[in-house]
Amino acid sequence: MKTLVTGASGATGLRFVEQLVIAGQEVKIIVRSTAEIPEAWHHDEHIELITGSISEMSREHMAEVLKNCGAIVSCLGHRPTFKGIYGKPRRLVHDAVKLICESIQSNAPAAPVKFVLMNTSGNANRDLNEPNPILNRIVIGLLRVLLPPHPDNEQAADYLRLTIGQDDPYIQWVAVRPDGLINEEAVTNYEVFPSPVRNPIFNAGKTSRINVANYMARLITEPDLWNTWKGQMPVVYNKEDG
Repeated sequence: MKTLVTGASGATGLRFVEQLVIAGQEVKIIVRSTAEIPEAWHHDEHIELITGSISEMSREHMAEVLKNCGAIVSCLGHRPTFKGIYGKPRRLVHDAVKLICESIQSNAPAAPVKFVLMNTSGNANRDLNEPNPILNRIVIGLLRVLLPPHPDNEQAADYLRLTIGQDDPYIQWVAVRPDGLINEEAVTNYEVFPSPVRNPIFNAGKTSRINVANYMARLITEPDLWNTWKGQMPVVYNKEDG
């Protein structure tokens, strides 16, 4: 079975595909024709390239793409440009999650498909009683108004949490919440918690993209780790020295 990756040309998506290939996994990626991806991917027998825009794909097309996929990982995000943040599609991540989930359900796979959504520590897991000080609520309220990608991330996770839930016969999910993302070249020690252990607004920690990629790849390839975190929204931090 293969893993479908969306957002593979992004900073974390690139790292994630690399981690999957290192683990010997078969990968499908959906990328625009203009996306910048490593030249080696065009010749790698472990990687199947599908050229297109997920926001323009029909459910029938997506269902066909997913037929031999046992896992999906969404690293989708809005590009850090004015058009990427304020232009259309405003609900890029939510709509992609909805499209993929509906396509999986229409296929009615014999075994549940794993869905990993890369999210953000700034999005609280409302299934848990996570601390939410008033200043945080004020800032999050402003982000919802001023930065469309934030409510998009919230709505995408809520689709998995509320619409798919814990008992869907065809889909199991994990929404991974890194803290402040940084770039590092190698996997280092990291820690995973059910909820933030730092204030994500006023005292954010650091999470390297390659560590997030490594953790998501392990979720796909290690059944015990998947069973530990399925249906949850784990928060990933780089482990601090000392």
